[in-house]
Amino acid sequence: MKRHILALALLTLAAPGLSACGFTPLYAQPGVSSGLSGIETVAPDGRAGYLLREALDDALARDRALPPIYRLQIDLKQVRTARGRRVDSAASRYELVFQADWKLVDAKTGGVAREGHAETEVSYDRGEQPYAAISASQDAEQRAASELARKIQLQLADWMARGQAG
Repeated sequence: MKRHILALALLTLAAPGLSACGFTPLYAQPGVSSGLSGIETVAPDGRAGYLLREALDDALARDRALPPIYRLQIDLKQVRTARGRRVDSAASRYELVFQADWKLVDAKTGGVAREGHAETEVSYDRGEQPYAAISASQDAEQRAASELARKIQLQLADWMARGQAG
C-alpha cells in the first residue's frame, strides 16, 4: 500500500516537469494530419497490393471528398522463404518479407516530392490442414501489409512534421 502511495506522489511531482520538456506529438504539428489525408495511394495489382493500399488508406485517413494533393506510388516486392523443416523435409514455418520502394508525387506538377523505402517481415506456421495453411498465409500477408503501411505512414508524417511538405 505504501508503495502505491509513494509511486503516486512521485508521479504527481514529475508531471509538471514533463510539460516543460518540449515534447510535441507528431500529429499536433500543423499540416501533418491534413497532408496525410490528401495522399492517394497507387499500389500494384494483386492481393498484397490491395491489402497495402487499404492499410495505407486507413493509416493516412484518406479524405476521398477532396482531390489528392499527392499520389503515393508503390513498387512492392514480396519474398516467402521456408524457415522450418519437419523430419520429412516439408516446410513447417515460413518467413514473409514485404519490401516497398515508394515515391510521393505532387498531384499538380507531377514532380517527386519524396522517395523512400520500407521493409517488414513476419513469420507464420504452415498448418497441417490445407485450409489452415491458406488461412495462416493470408493472415501473414495482412499483418505484413499493416506493418508496412504503418512504417510508410510514420516516414511521411515525420517528413511533413519537419515542414518539408508543400
